[in-house]
Amino acid sequence: MSTTLHTYWRSSAAWRVRTALAFKGVQWEAVPHDLRANAQSAPDYVARNPQRLVPALEIDGAVLTQSLAIIEYLEERFPEPPLLPADLLERARVRAFALAVACDIHPVQNLRVLRMLKKRGLDQAVIDAWACEVIESGLAACSRLIADRSGPFCFGDKVTLADVVLIPQMANGRRFGARVDFPRLEAIEAAALAHPAFAAARPEAQADADPA
Repeated sequence: MSTTLHTYWRSSAAWRVRTALAFKGVQWEAVPHDLRANAQSAPDYVARNPQRLVPALEIDGAVLTQSLAIIEYLEERFPEPPLLPADLLERARVRAFALAVACDIHPVQNLRVLRMLKKRGLDQAVIDAWACEVIESGLAACSRLIADRSGPFCFGDKVTLADVVLIPQMANGRRFGARVDFPRLEAIEAAALAHPAFAAARPEAQADADPA
């Protein structure tokens, strides 16, 4: 099986997929694309992903895009260890939490969106303040979604898709200077980052990491 991940070290979406691959024990080769240099717009990559976004996963000759769709594929292709609970209702709740982050919080910090706002004349401070407001209100809602849950992770004592999506967003929030000090979420983050799969997927552990 040949598996290639088109990635960028600081991309939250790519970070999710790196975590899932590590959690499932799937070996993969990284092909980095520097989003700051607009490398994802190179013709050979656009041929793979017309959206010009990372990640894209090439596996057994097929190209998959969109991080949650990729992770769902990995969950079905490599069911052990699972990222979704066996219980149908619980699976829906885990997915809802993940989608709250991936669809309602994260997109407004996408580099493409931020560049579009800047191009339209918005001041950088206004853009950053808007991003912070979305992050803070979104994380507050996520914290309430799992307020009645116990255990080190979002939905108990096992890692789920919810944790895989939450951890990059916590880091993204800090990068924007947003408030992320929600006790339940911070405890989950600490537990997750102690897990080998999450540690391996961290941005600073990637070959293309460039903190400068």
